[in-house]
Amino acid sequence: MATIVESVWLYVITHFNDFQLACLGSFFLHESVFFLSGLPFIYFERAGWLSKYKIQPKNNSPEAQEKCITRLLLYHFCVNLPVMIVSYPVFRFMGMRSSLPLPSWILHTKWLYKHVHSVHHEYATPFGLTSEYAHPAEILFLGFATIIGPVITGPHLITLWLWMVVRVLETVEAHCGYHFPWSLSNFLPLYGGADFHDYHHRLLYTKSGNYSSTFIYMDWIFGTDKGYRRLKALKSS
Repeated sequence: MATIVESVWLYVITHFNDFQLACLGSFFLHESVFFLSGLPFIYFERAGWLSKYKIQPKNNSPEAQEKCITRLLLYHFCVNLPVMIVSYPVFRFMGMRSSLPLPSWILHTKWLYKHVHSVHHEYATPFGLTSEYAHPAEILFLGFATIIGPVITGPHLITLWLWMVVRVLETVEAHCGYHFPWSLSNFLPLYGGADFHDYHHRLLYTKSGNYSSTFIYMDWIFGTDKGYRRLKALKSS
């Protein structure tokens, strides 16, 4: 299997230069993983499939879903892609490489909410694609937070792509609006997932609570998940 992967990668780096792979390759990988993992939830919602796993009974209108997709495409091409292009010299400087061998296996202030984060909260009933529906400033901030680790460590391009795929799938799952029996939050302690983060979107206010989208220990420490815990207790009683 390793030989096959290395052969494919050799073909890729032979036919494309580092700039094309790091910028355009990363962009299209992100778009593919994001939309292929997020679009099915729109279909599930419209068709009424898997409704017993849906966290909120409310559905988004087709117009709201189409607005989300249109705005996402605009921001991805006008914000994400330019950021990837501008970041290329930094990645090269920090030692990112694409050559063989392949890497080994890897073990809300009021002002900001009103002017920035409120865009992400336009959808009180989130679905997969709303995970990246946000103000351009927030997209830039989160994009920086996502790539700062790879920038510092100067990884192989494959490592960067794997990290990107994991982050995209994680945020799509957190916003999908469904809580399945196989959801990671049922198996990983302190992992929030969709059931936890969905509560954050229900309340369109800066002090909504449940600020974590992945690991929830900070909400537990500071008590910002109390409303969610009370809701869960009422549902189970």
